Amino acid sequence: MQNSAIGKSHPRVDARGKVTGETLYSGDVHRAKMLHMKILFAERPHAKVKNINLTKALASDGVVAIFTAKDVPNNEYGLQIPDQPVFCGPGSSKPYTDIVRFVGDQIAAVVANTEPQAHEAMKLIEVDYEDLPPLLDPITAMRSDALVLHPDRGDTNICVHYKIRKGDVDEAFKQADVIVESEYHTPVQEHAYLQPEAGLAYIDENGLIAVESAGQWTHADRKSIAHALDLPEENVRVIYPAIGGAFGGREDLSVQIPLALAAWKLQRPVKIIWSRRESMIGHGKRHEVFLKAKWGATKDGKLIAIENEIIGDGGAYMYTSNKVLGNSAITSTGPYFIPNVKTDVYGVYTNNLPGAAFRGFGAPQALFMAETQMNKLAEKLGIDPVEIRLKNALRDGDTMGVGTPAPNPVSIVQCIEAARDKFGWKKRRQTTDRRPQKKSRLSSVVRGQGFAAGFKNVGFSFGYAENCWAKVELYGNGKIEKVILHHAGAEVGQGTHTVMVQMAAQTLSVPTNIIELKTSDSATQENPGSASASRLTFMAGNSIKGAAELALQKWNNEERPAIAEFKYLAPRTTPMDKETGFSTPNFQYAWVAQACEVEVDTETGHVKVTRILSADDVGKAINPDLIVGQIEGAIVQAHGYAVLEDFKMKDGKVLTDQFSNYLLPTILDIPEKVESVLVEIPDPNGPWGARGVGELPYLPVAPVIAAAIHDATDVWIDEFPFTPERVLRALGKIK
Repeated sequence: MQNSAIGKSHPRVDARGKVTGETLYSGDVHRAKMLHMKILFAERPHAKVKNINLTKALASDGVVAIFTAKDVPNNEYGLQIPDQPVFCGPGSSKPYTDIVRFVGDQIAAVVANTEPQAHEAMKLIEVDYEDLPPLLDPITAMRSDALVLHPDRGDTNICVHYKIRKGDVDEAFKQADVIVESEYHTPVQEHAYLQPEAGLAYIDENGLIAVESAGQWTHADRKSIAHALDLPEENVRVIYPAIGGAFGGREDLSVQIPLALAAWKLQRPVKIIWSRRESMIGHGKRHEVFLKAKWGATKDGKLIAIENEIIGDGGAYMYTSNKVLGNSAITSTGPYFIPNVKTDVYGVYTNNLPGAAFRGFGAPQALFMAETQMNKLAEKLGIDPVEIRLKNALRDGDTMGVGTPAPNPVSIVQCIEAARDKFGWKKRRQTTDRRPQKKSRLSSVVRGQGFAAGFKNVGFSFGYAENCWAKVELYGNGKIEKVILHHAGAEVGQGTHTVMVQMAAQTLSVPTNIIELKTSDSATQENPGSASASRLTFMAGNSIKGAAELALQKWNNEERPAIAEFKYLAPRTTPMDKETGFSTPNFQYAWVAQACEVEVDTETGHVKVTRILSADDVGKAINPDLIVGQIEGAIVQAHGYAVLEDFKMKDGKVLTDQFSNYLLPTILDIPEKVESVLVEIPDPNGPWGARGVGELPYLPVAPVIAAAIHDATDVWIDEFPFTPERVLRALGKIK
């Protein structure tokens, strides 16, 4: 029996290729006789495309073809519902596909011998637009007299509405000794992955339309492409080369359908690489959210009633707004037992960029509200913020807002205690001795500390039959000498391929260096599900474990080679009741608590996070170094969201459309000290007890920084990013 392969920090299986440059990303892939594509964007938020004149563009040097709406057999797509045209314009059989609904809507795809030729021809396309009044505010768009942006989908712009009704909120508020009411606002965020959208499509050796591009779910991409081309799914093949980051931003398609269409029509390879500006205006972002909260507690700090309203800007198309905002509904109560809950969550169509999946998936917005409410209650009651959390934290058997208990074990108490102890949190009453340090006469810098917690589902929710496939092949004479592991789960930078190998090695009792991994090809592998919802370690681990055990059983029965497939089915979940929200929406959650300290310069408004500690229940650390990397990366990304990144639009157009004006944190901007505490309380359904951790450390960062700023300044700031201007305005230094 070999030493355990899990619980150890094995080197990444993709490290050498990525460091040396041998690994190919979508933009690196080439084929003989390859053509190049450029896509014309609408560059306006709302308009009707009356006519497209291609005469000059088609006569331009090197142009092979130009595709518009009339060329798409089924001019619609969408991960949740097909509400987005592939191309906006006349000539489509689908209604309302001549309407532009955001600046990144695609009008035409130019294919030429070279990229410069395609770019020059694109500028010669003449489009006759009839501009329409844009709807840019979701609250205005909710009104009954607002212009309906998707009339084929109903008579309202409200595309999502979740309700939670638990207990008697009105009666409970009458019993409350203290009530805190606040309004919050969370901003848009750009995914800012290193690799912009790119891809290559061609006809493969078996006559399939092959698309090599970055994504998060091969089989979902294949389904959308096949639907738009009106072809059987088996006629389309999706392959993922190396992927330069995703964070949820690659769940929805970008270049894949135009590429597949062109390769299919021309029978030649076609390639595209978006510029950074095209990426920033042409694809979805984190949802902007407006939140209202009324929370009541008894004088000893017990929560008894909450009433929340959450309005998410869904933008032009659904993308995953229904799922993102469903998760906002679940997490809007925080990781606490609250007997009386009334919550309404809305998603609204506007003419802004679509709201998309982004790390945390609706929980960062909801938890900014929930955790700030908890800190405000602690202050008003004169209770330590850690103490009030421990007093209300969910425990095994407690019902969540949706009326059912979270799956056991519920470990938020252990996470809070671990964060408290490792940080060295000093218990103090919020109203009296909150600030351990005051501003000196010689400095304008004040210091403060904050605490926050959170939780997040692992795996798909709301009744989806969550599943994942794997295949294992064993070869050798007498002993296992070679293992081939097939799994289509996407490696988007998180290290999932490495832990896949570790989990196969653990099950088979073989060294990792004899395992060959074959990944992300829809033509040779079955459905893995998406690289999202912090699910791949959990789901892939169970599928690999099942396939490896079946293959090993065949091997031990002298079947050589031994080949086995396995499809793991996760525990059942249920949809939310439309009127009450009652449900078992998820089969597993992960839990987190964080503490931080900040310095605030009261003269400049600059916020500096000097230390942040995150205690995350990972169930079982399959690869501890990779988990620490996930925690540190999540905190740095969330710190950018909270403090620095400021996505700006005006009249439906993106002002911050480059990294030169959308400022990302550099090494000089990130927290000085990031500490990771791995809490390991095994989940009974997880492979070796593992829970997912990819999104978890992101969740409490904005509220923990807000709490620390308040501790330093006595000022609550209920929207972010906490830019110097916003901080100075809160301090009364500027108007």
